[in-house]
Amino acid sequence: MNLPPFRDANYVEPKVEVERRADGSIVLRNPHPLRPTPANLIEPIRKWAAEAPDRVWLGKRRVVNEGLGSWELLTYADANRKVNAIAQALLDRGFTQQTPVMILSGNSIEHALMTYGAILAGVPVAPVSPSYSTMSSDFDKLRYVVDLIQPKLIFMQESAPFARGLAALALANPDFNETVELVTVDGSRGTSFADLTDTAPGAAVEESYARLSGEMVAKYLFTSGSTGMPKAVITTQQMMCVNSVMPKSVTVDQDGEEPPVLLNWLPWNHCFGGNAILNNLLVAGGTLYIDGGRPVPGGFAETVANLREIAPTAYSNVPAAYTMLADELERDAALAENFFSRLRSLAYGGAALSQDLYERVQRVAIRTVGERIVFSSGYGATETAPTICNVHWPTERMGLLGLPLPGIELKLAPVGQKMEVRVRGACITPGYYKNPEKTAEAYDAEGFYCLGDGARFVNPDNPLEGLVFDGRVAEDFKLSTGTWVSAGKLRVDAVAASNGVLADALVAGLDREYIGLLGFPNIPACRNIAGDQALAVEDIVHHPAVLERLAEGLRAHNKGNPGSSTRVVRALLMTEPPSVDAGELTDKGYINQAVALGRRAALVEKLYADPPGNDIVVA
Repeated sequence: MNLPPFRDANYVEPKVEVERRADGSIVLRNPHPLRPTPANLIEPIRKWAAEAPDRVWLGKRRVVNEGLGSWELLTYADANRKVNAIAQALLDRGFTQQTPVMILSGNSIEHALMTYGAILAGVPVAPVSPSYSTMSSDFDKLRYVVDLIQPKLIFMQESAPFARGLAALALANPDFNETVELVTVDGSRGTSFADLTDTAPGAAVEESYARLSGEMVAKYLFTSGSTGMPKAVITTQQMMCVNSVMPKSVTVDQDGEEPPVLLNWLPWNHCFGGNAILNNLLVAGGTLYIDGGRPVPGGFAETVANLREIAPTAYSNVPAAYTMLADELERDAALAENFFSRLRSLAYGGAALSQDLYERVQRVAIRTVGERIVFSSGYGATETAPTICNVHWPTERMGLLGLPLPGIELKLAPVGQKMEVRVRGACITPGYYKNPEKTAEAYDAEGFYCLGDGARFVNPDNPLEGLVFDGRVAEDFKLSTGTWVSAGKLRVDAVAASNGVLADALVAGLDREYIGLLGFPNIPACRNIAGDQALAVEDIVHHPAVLERLAEGLRAHNKGNPGSSTRVVRALLMTEPPSVDAGELTDKGYINQAVALGRRAALVEKLYADPPGNDIVVA
């Protein structure tokens, strides 16, 4: 079949240097030079305020009577003025590197201004997952992170959603209201955000700017806490500045190329959203429209409405969102026309994108613009700022980690049955805040940070084909036959093979005769399969069409993977999503297999019961 070419994504020629060591480890380096790095995180704001003052940096939909209104826009010139004002307000309060600012609410224009205003004042920012304050039942994680960071100011868009969380903090600390200043955009509690942005900046701001340096802490970003309470990752100015140019270092500038335009919802309390999206776009001088939509039932309509107006130059999302987007693009030619009009690349993360979904999107692209669009994926962690690898070449294969980016060394170290990913470079954290024990455990003898993930070459004879995920080092287990199972890799493969039924899965089988799956259903896709958009989750997991579609996918997987270490014999769909409070879900959306299987031991027993129940898929 003759396919049309890929639209040019301006990639350099992929290259990798491979050093094979006597101890079995392999060190990979990218020989392409690293692009010039900003001196600090405020330099780009001032650069674009001078060179393109009227260019929009951020846009956010106004909500009018619970409907979608016009876009509120912030130019680089206005951003520079307000960031300076906020910095002066914090300096007036005597804030320093030892007095962090904590942000409880989600993405917004004011959230971004608060972040960079604090950074200009030399004050670390600690953005916290809103779920700690709004979805938690016990607020233990919220209390823990507040006690750890000891912020002097807490920022919220509005106070009402956080009332219960704030009450829990006040109960834990009777002096809370006296020692911590609350700032709200709606002025409903504490100091009004407008009081900060109305502050007149003076000489102290320029003195603070002159003091900014690479080793200064810019953020404390929290890990998932999936094996305990969250760790606060020390994120320095240097880490973010270097990482902001690493992905750009594998592209070629084109004459007349427009600055990037993005529509994105990924939360800024995570390194992907807050660093790889928000900060990297700022360094590039682009425009980010903050998407209020979400890839969940009832939440994607706003994303679609936004994409009817905003034509992105690049688009990133999780695979579940692409399932919903493909449905919309296939039935709405006008939406597809706008979406693909100036799109140079697509990217996914959090899980593998299925080959079928990739092909659906490409068919619409070919029909609409006569070209295929490059799909990329990246790899990294909170501790790596985040991106250390990405796919920077056109490929038909999904699920790649890519190859190392310029500026880092990536080591594959033999650990048991796997090669563990370890990394060293200027974008790597110096450690965890107030946690010297975990810091010491995180690095090997050569100073490489150990990610705990396994990786392998797609083709050992040709490293340029890239790396693929090979599961978590600690997740492998043995069947009762003594056969090792690579749970992480099998999880990715099974989800990709599920015909869209699974959003994620738990791989069971420790000391059992065969492998079974506990599946988290992809609710929108399952409703499409069942032909009922109102179908309840409790009915989805028993619906014959859904179970048969999953069985078909697993049978196809088993045909290509007949060994006992890769063959899935049974599967059971679950109604309860992964729990943040229980530590099942990490901040990167990865399921902690051991914790989740332990919580769901009764379902594991049901999965292996004989004879199997009617809701058990036997593949």
